[in-house]
Amino acid sequence: MKVASTRGGAPVALSDAIVQGLAPDGGLYMPAPLTAPTALTGESLVERAQALLAPYFAGDRLAPHLHAMLTEAFTFDAKTHWLTDDTALLELFHGPTAAFKDFGARFLAAAMRRLVDGNSTTTVLVATSGDTGAAVASAFHQLSRFRVVILYPNGRVSPRQAHQLGAFADNVTALRVDGTFDDCQRIVKSAFADATLTARHRLVSANSISLGRLLPQMAYYAHASLSCIASGRGIPSFVVPTGNLGNAFACLLAREAGVPIDRVVVASNANRSVVNLLATGHYEPTTTVATVANAMDVGAPSNVERLMNRFGDLRGVVEGDSVDDDAIRASIALTFAQTGVAICPHTACGVEVLRRIRACGDSHSAGAWIVAATAHPSKFETIVEPLIGEVVPPPPALAELLTRPSHSIAIAPTLAALADQLARDHRWPA
Repeated sequence: MKVASTRGGAPVALSDAIVQGLAPDGGLYMPAPLTAPTALTGESLVERAQALLAPYFAGDRLAPHLHAMLTEAFTFDAKTHWLTDDTALLELFHGPTAAFKDFGARFLAAAMRRLVDGNSTTTVLVATSGDTGAAVASAFHQLSRFRVVILYPNGRVSPRQAHQLGAFADNVTALRVDGTFDDCQRIVKSAFADATLTARHRLVSANSISLGRLLPQMAYYAHASLSCIASGRGIPSFVVPTGNLGNAFACLLAREAGVPIDRVVVASNANRSVVNLLATGHYEPTTTVATVANAMDVGAPSNVERLMNRFGDLRGVVEGDSVDDDAIRASIALTFAQTGVAICPHTACGVEVLRRIRACGDSHSAGAWIVAATAHPSKFETIVEPLIGEVVPPPPALAELLTRPSHSIAIAPTLAALADQLARDHRWPA
C-alpha cells in the first residue's frame, strides 16, 4: 500500500513512511481507505492483528515479516475485563512499561530493525506526556545501531513515570524540558523539519505521528470487538481516553477497515481542544492545562490533522466529552467502591464519560460498552491510593525498573537545546 501526506504530498511506500515519520511537507502520513472490509480470522491477538494489518502491508517490503513482527511485539495480551454484563475495561497495560503504548512501540521497533541498514546509529526521537517515552525506551533498549532520545515536560509527569523514563540508561537519554508536552512536541517536529539535523543524526520518529505505532493499535480493538461478540454481548461501542488522539484514531481506522464497532467516544481531561472540535466543528489548539491525568495533557494534538483529513464532517463519526480533576478523582473512588477495581486517572476519564452517557439516557448501542484502560494504576499511586485506601502494587516489570538509578538532563524548550544534546553521547550504565 502507498500512503500519502495529509497535506497532499506524493504517495510513498508504507515502509518509507515508517522510517520518515513525518512527511517532507510537514503533514502526517495516511493509509488509503481499504477497498473492501477486512475478513478477520483467528482467535488470538496476533492472529487477528495479522488479518487486520495484512492489507496495509500488501506489496510492501515488510509484508513477508508481518507475522514475525507481531509475534515479537505482542508477547502480552489485551485483556477484556468485564465489570458488569454490559461494561468492560480493555486492559492495555500488561506490557513491560504498564501502558497501552507498549503495543505500538514494540511493533515499531520490530519494523525499524528490519528497515534500517548499515552501521551508522539511528536516533529515535520522541516527545512524551508520560507513557510513550518509556514504551519506546523499552522497545529499543540495547538494540544495536539505535539510540533513543526522550523529551518530557519537567514536573508534568508522575514521579514513577519520570523515574521510568530515566531508568533504562545505556542507549536511552531522557531530557526533561522546561515546558509543556506541546513544547516537547513542537521541538521534535522542528527537529524533523530541519533536514541537516535529521540527516546528521539519522532521526526517526516514535510518536503517534508514526504509522508504525498507529497501525498496530488497531489490533486490540479488533481483538476486543470479536471477543465481545463471541461472548454474546453484541457489537461493542468504545470509550477511549485521549491526549494526542492516536489511540482513538486507531479505533476509528479499525472500524473503517471493517471491525464490528458501533459508537466511538473520546474522553479528554480539562484539555478540551478535541472535544471543542467535535462540539463546534472548529479546531483551535488550546494552552495546555496540567491535570491529574497528565499523559493526556495535550493542547495541540497532532492526530487532529489525520482526523479532519480522513473524515471531514465529524458528525456521526466520533463523539466526545471532557472530565475535570474532581470528576476524575470521584470516578476512581466510585469505580473501586462498586467493583473493587483500581483504575488510573486516564481510564477514570473514560469511565466517567460512560457514566454520563448512561445517566442522560443516551447509552443506545448495538452491544456492550468497553472503556480503554490505558495504564496501570500503580504508575499514579500518589493519586490513586489515597482515593481507594489501599496500596496498588506495581507489576513486576515496572517494580524492577523502579529499583534502578534514574538519570535525566534538564534543557530549555528550544530546538537549539535539543540539537546540543543530540551532538553528545550520553551513556550511563544500566
